[in-house]
Amino acid sequence: MYKQDCLGCRLANKEEKVFTVYEDSFLSCILDHDPFNPGHVLILPKEHFEEGVDFDMKMNIAVMKAVQLISKTIEEIYLPDGITICQNGGIFSELKHYHMHVVPRYKGQNFAEFYQDSPDIADPHEPLPSTMVKMKSMIESLVEREKENVT
Repeated sequence: MYKQDCLGCRLANKEEKVFTVYEDSFLSCILDHDPFNPGHVLILPKEHFEEGVDFDMKMNIAVMKAVQLISKTIEEIYLPDGITICQNGGIFSELKHYHMHVVPRYKGQNFAEFYQDSPDIADPHEPLPSTMVKMKSMIESLVEREKENVT
């Protein structure tokens, strides 16, 4: 079910300005508007879900496939030292709509800063439109490679 008054639903269904790097019939993968690092993506179901425990098997599979595809894309483009995948539920979910973060990380970064409510002092991030173009191109390439490996 879709909820018009839910920001997460509106983001997932592109009713708000978003930078979509991947989508299918179940979900949208968009760039975080305030990324921890370039390539920081949110995975949001197009239907309204507050918690992942409410998913059916098809949504579970769609989310995990998206996590894998976005992670491979981040690895290819940004060469991170690691990737953090996290989901905040209950009172810790700002959107009140299920969303999973896929975040490239580098040695020496303190991820506790991700959860602080303090404003950024400097923004060293690349522009979101540039990130979107890079990631969409890499996703297309990875999907093509996967198709070739299947046949």
